[in-house]
Amino acid sequence: MEIHSVKTHKNLASVFAVLAAVIFFLIILTPYFWMLLVSFKSTPEIMQYPGRIWPIHWVMSGYVTVITAAPFFNWFFNSVIVTGSTTLLVLFTSSIAGFVFAKYTFRWKNTLFWFILASMMVPFQTIMIPNFLMVDMVGLYDKLLALIIPVMISGFGIFLCRQFCEDIPDSLCEAAKIDGAGDFYIYARVIIPLLRPCLAALAIFSFLDNWNEYLRPLIMLESVKSMTLPVALSFFTSGTHTHDMSACMAAAAMIMMPVTIVFLCFQKNFIKGITISGIK
Repeated sequence: MEIHSVKTHKNLASVFAVLAAVIFFLIILTPYFWMLLVSFKSTPEIMQYPGRIWPIHWVMSGYVTVITAAPFFNWFFNSVIVTGSTTLLVLFTSSIAGFVFAKYTFRWKNTLFWFILASMMVPFQTIMIPNFLMVDMVGLYDKLLALIIPVMISGFGIFLCRQFCEDIPDSLCEAAKIDGAGDFYIYARVIIPLLRPCLAALAIFSFLDNWNEYLRPLIMLESVKSMTLPVALSFFTSGTHTHDMSACMAAAAMIMMPVTIVFLCFQKNFIKGITISGIK
């Protein structure tokens, strides 16, 4: 009887766990499904009360407006340039700095590393104005470089790569030095191949952060031509498109699609990255 009651409790616990997972799934994904469905409605149908979940007439007018009434592909190209460049620079600077902090001994090493960790605790809002003034001072205001250069070094990336490099045996680097390899050769041929899981996780984090960034582009960019996608979304909520809810939802859906595709393609690396960063 005791064994039977234990199994019953375990089955009930499993059922409640599945129900909780389904409820959380619905709570999280309902806004996304609603956005996609609304993007296929006309604006008068969206404004009807009471509303319907499924469109009565499936239309593509919102997507047509996004493509024809705004330089959407130019904004997409800007986001790709900023996100791709920033991600590659973060991978390079984080991996080489992590290698140096892990395998070299120099004066003030620990102090510098603690300063890097401390920078992770500072919210962007506190350095927002100094960043803007520095960007404006060097003539990068309203240019895509204003979104790339200030964030090409990541404190979190350096910390993650340094923790991984510390687990790499020093004997590998020493053996490479005996064979006549230089420091950069060791970094490129010994360290980088062993850091691939770490760099894959860091690349996904960096891509998502920079693709969805709104506040920095809002501050650093002014002209419509230079906008990135998150900021460009405001184009459909102001001016002549204020009441075009169909175009607004269509633009939001098109902005979300690249991130969704990246996540679906690299979801294993994403989950592994969360596990890796948590362990380290």
